[in-house]
Amino acid sequence: TTGNPKGAINTHRNICSNQISGIYCRVRTEYRYGREPEMPTEQMGQLISAPLFHVTGSLAMLCGSTITGSKIVFMYKWDADDAIRLIEKEKLHSFGGVPSMPLQVLESPILAQHDTSTIRAVLFGGAPPAPQLARRVKEAFPNSSSSNGYGLTETSALTTVCVAEDYLTHPESAGMPAAVCDIKIMSDDENQMPTGEIGEIWVKGPQVIKGYWNNPEATAKAITDGWLHTGDLGYLDQEGFLFVVDRAKDMLLRGGENIYCIEVESALYDHPAVIDAAVVGIPHPVLGEEVGALVQIRPGDTVTEKDLQDHVAAQIAAFKVPIRIDQYPEPLPRNANGKIMKPEVKKIMGLAE
Repeated sequence: TTGNPKGAINTHRNICSNQISGIYCRVRTEYRYGREPEMPTEQMGQLISAPLFHVTGSLAMLCGSTITGSKIVFMYKWDADDAIRLIEKEKLHSFGGVPSMPLQVLESPILAQHDTSTIRAVLFGGAPPAPQLARRVKEAFPNSSSSNGYGLTETSALTTVCVAEDYLTHPESAGMPAAVCDIKIMSDDENQMPTGEIGEIWVKGPQVIKGYWNNPEATAKAITDGWLHTGDLGYLDQEGFLFVVDRAKDMLLRGGENIYCIEVESALYDHPAVIDAAVVGIPHPVLGEEVGALVQIRPGDTVTEKDLQDHVAAQIAAFKVPIRIDQYPEPLPRNANGKIMKPEVKKIMGLAE
């Protein structure tokens, strides 16, 4: 979504360490809240909707299900209604993807017509979820817990996990690192930032790739003494929870002020009529960029641009409020991994360069 593709070399150690880390993170959460971890008494079943050429589908879901002996049900292409039918038919215990996927399930008109009581876990990552998503998931699937996480192809999927109570108490966080993973926040001049300060997220651990295939220049640029420069911006709080605020390349610069698209998108998602949202820059001759947005509105709802602007203005600073909010009748354009393609959003808005 940010440039020409590179071949990331995942090693056997990368893959295996992440499987153990995934189990560890779940057990850690149980102990954090005073519970003794329990092994499942029945075979679990997982719906895999992510492609297997992506680390989420292959290393997190496929390998993760295999190591726990879970049943796997594949979807050729994501469709919320089909997912609901499969959950009922196959009595599945977990599903997920990028946050827009469980949100589409929650918005589906057929959800109430099907038995989804077997769901125990709703998993999402790849993009920061709207803060209210955890609450809505718990209401729709009362027997379940939600899980958010952060990782990249270059970290072989898992880096941090925020699950169960941790997610309910820190819904805007990507969670805490796995035990074998170190995270630090770095400034542009590569000095470590203090707690609570935003900078580039650097990651080190056995899950970091060996390098890029036949591309030593890109490898040297991305990895320094084992530390992966993720290209993502974020900060760590006092407890060690990671908060991802934006892709460095997605950040807007308006009159010298940094604007994180994710913050504006979260404010838009908070409006009850908004199903999907993407924020992009609109060229401006003086300020450099202004804030623009494309949203998908829930079928049957009516909302004006000013309604949305007023809603956003009540939550964030005035200079971050989009000067233009276009409505789109279909789901926003996403790639096979479920991530919004900002260049396509700009084309829809007539902003393509």
